[in-house]
Amino acid sequence: MKYILSLFAVILLFSCQSQKANSKYSKIEYEAGACFGSCPIFKLTINPDRTAVLEAEHFNFSKGFSKSEFDKPREGTFKGTIKEADYNTLIALLDNLNVKSLNDKYGERNVTDLPTSHLRIYFADGTTKHIEDYGKRGTEKLAELYKFFEDLRHNQQWTKVK
Repeated sequence: MKYILSLFAVILLFSCQSQKANSKYSKIEYEAGACFGSCPIFKLTINPDRTAVLEAEHFNFSKGFSKSEFDKPREGTFKGTIKEADYNTLIALLDNLNVKSLNDKYGERNVTDLPTSHLRIYFADGTTKHIEDYGKRGTEKLAELYKFFEDLRHNQQWTKVK
């Protein structure tokens, strides 16, 4: 019995390592900034093993808008594991974007009440890409990716740690 358990542990260990080794992304970060309304303010960090940290500031879980929301403490820090199907969808969205070829900045700052998003991709080869997008409309595929990140706040299992 202990040999079977040991074999299972080794197989599990190698399957986790192979997933990390095969990923071309060493870390994925998405940050959504404030606007003059009730735009959700948060940062989501996802690792190749699908573990994730959601740092929720304001308007992530509340319904409606209240200026008093800013007087409340931040919503908290949450940890979770992204569902495998959702992680695979995220990787497909990123691969489809050809991230390294995108501009570093998008958006016109002549309108002053739009949120800014920051997409930071850390590649396994040691390179990084940071995309700042004022208004979150850089490209159609980027807008689709931003919506996917924002949906992850609600369709994953999160555990509050702070």
